[in-house]
Amino acid sequence: MAEIVILGAGVMGSAMSVPAGARGHAIKLVGTHLDEEIVRSVAGNGLHPRLGITLPPQVKAHAWTELGAALTPCTDLVILGVSSAGVGWAIERLVETLRGPVPVVMITKGLAARDGAIKVLPHIVAEEVERRTGFKLPIMAIGGPCIAGELGAERHTSVVLTGENPDRVETVIDLLGAPFYHARASSDVVGVEFCAAFKNFYALGVGAAAGLLERQGRADNGAQMHNLVASLFTQALEEMTVLVEAHGGKAATVRGLAGSGDLHVTCQAGRNSRMGRLLGLGHTFSKAKAEHMPNDTVEGAQLALDLGPTLRDLWLSGKLSATSMPLARAIVDAICDDAPMNLDFSAYHHVTLAA
Repeated sequence: MAEIVILGAGVMGSAMSVPAGARGHAIKLVGTHLDEEIVRSVAGNGLHPRLGITLPPQVKAHAWTELGAALTPCTDLVILGVSSAGVGWAIERLVETLRGPVPVVMITKGLAARDGAIKVLPHIVAEEVERRTGFKLPIMAIGGPCIAGELGAERHTSVVLTGENPDRVETVIDLLGAPFYHARASSDVVGVEFCAAFKNFYALGVGAAAGLLERQGRADNGAQMHNLVASLFTQALEEMTVLVEAHGGKAATVRGLAGSGDLHVTCQAGRNSRMGRLLGLGHTFSKAKAEHMPNDTVEGAQLALDLGPTLRDLWLSGKLSATSMPLARAIVDAICDDAPMNLDFSAYHHVTLAA
């Protein structure tokens, strides 16, 4: 039996307690300052109000102020499940409370612009914690198609666990492996993390097809726009490959669970697809957000706002091929400039990939 600390009691962080609980591990679920209601509920009767399930009996809920007590020399693994916006907060808490290096698995998804380049969050967290504490944390990450509600209900789920130390990755796969939770190993941290973040971004473009269909309606013979959706989906994968390879990742990662698998499940439903539909209907981003999704965090749109200027600089400098990324340029224009979503099919499917 291992001792696992989960920092972040949202739906995905808490859902990770289900496979860990199935393995019989002791689990300390530490909420952030935004999770107080969840912590009270789980501590009271085990019910997670947002997941709609009772968490495993081994789960003990804690407020974030108790993180120092929750992290002990016996802690075998920390699962970081805060939102991407909360990564800075999580770094502060880890710096305050860590007593030594401990393996960390990030389910937090996101990228950040640093010095004109794009960096993955596991590298940012590792560098910052080492700079401030001297501890070299072995940080891994999970990517791939994983809807928290399905994992919480013990539906079969396949993911990718990535890290730079193969032995450490296999150890964590063994810790978390359950009859319904299937993890495969990858050494491509950059590729997995770029796919995990940009799948939300590209779901905006794929989702726009639903809005276009509503605008134009079905054809007289009942035809819809499945061809269009498939074309946009393929374009998204080709452009994700350009991004991943340009940053040192592997094209095979985009073709696997972390890329095509995660993009597929993201395009089925969710906030990014809903925003894409609104853009396809002809709404500007500001109008769609204010009138239809005022309280929703749209991860793909936030990524466009955060990285749009950097992407434009990379296109301008030639470090990224602008002609190979017309869908990305359309999404950045729509979000950053509040412009109409312009799906120019004459520009698609001319991607030049690295040899």
